[in-house]
Amino acid sequence: MDLTQTLFPLGWQHYLLGGLFIGTGVALLYLLTGLVGGMSTVFSSTWSFVSNRPFFQQERFKGSRAWRLVYAAGLILGALAWWWIVAEGTPQSTEVPAWMLLVGGLFVGYGARLGNGCTSGHGICGLGSLQWPSLLAVLTFMATAFITAHLVAWRLG
Repeated sequence: MDLTQTLFPLGWQHYLLGGLFIGTGVALLYLLTGLVGGMSTVFSSTWSFVSNRPFFQQERFKGSRAWRLVYAAGLILGALAWWWIVAEGTPQSTEVPAWMLLVGGLFVGYGARLGNGCTSGHGICGLGSLQWPSLLAVLTFMATAFITAHLVAWRLG
């Protein structure tokens, strides 16, 4: 098996197509509306519906939550379309234990709050607009992801 098949067992074309769609969508969102489409703000603005904590009740969250919900719905529908079209409805699974996924999710959430944004905000929007703090954030995200992936592979292997 060659390296391409090892890294991309389902093929690489749909990853390229997905990246083009994401990049185009985020660019159009910014060019047409001036809005930045990072997902950690979608998460925080959604919490503004159910939490009265002052952090979630900031105007930047309350004032943008309607379009951000539509944005999140589009991402969910896009994932469902991929699952239906590319994966042909085949259930996807992982060998990573549920507790590791939960702990990883908590670390990602904490990191997104600490880094004032997530990988989509910094990696797609921030780098696309040439913001140097986003470059530092992305380098930190990627280094952490490489280390974590190797630790998990070592743990499971």
